[in-house]
Amino acid sequence: MNVKERLREFEEVCRKDGLKITHQRLEVFKELVNSLDHPSVEKLYRRLHDKLPTISLDTVYRTLTTLEEHGLISRVQTPESQARFEGRTDEHHHLICKTCGKITDFSWSLLDTSSLPSEVAEWGRIDRKNITLHGLCRECGE
Repeated sequence: MNVKERLREFEEVCRKDGLKITHQRLEVFKELVNSLDHPSVEKLYRRLHDKLPTISLDTVYRTLTTLEEHGLISRVQTPESQARFEGRTDEHHHLICKTCGKITDFSWSLLDTSSLPSEVAEWGRIDRKNITLHGLCRECGE
């Protein structure tokens, strides 16, 4: 889904769920949709502060929580337990470098289309499949 379609989805979800489309909320969403690096709250705040000098770190936290609750963004947990965020909500997976912390998206259609093992299927309802692989990126060496 391209940025224009994501913004349309943002507006539709906000209207449907009774959320105000505030300037700050829109800017947080747009920054995430245009980011490929899965920024932390603090990094996102620093980026937004240049455009929105009155925005607070607390506003960014609360906005991210709201956007995540309404399915507009996703949270990626890192080994350091520092939440990172992304504007992508489609089915995809992550590679995380244990040295530099870089997060890279990847697709794995075989996993996405395969049946779950019986013990997982018997557990209950699965809403989303997401695999996170940890290792060293090429830039950090082997």
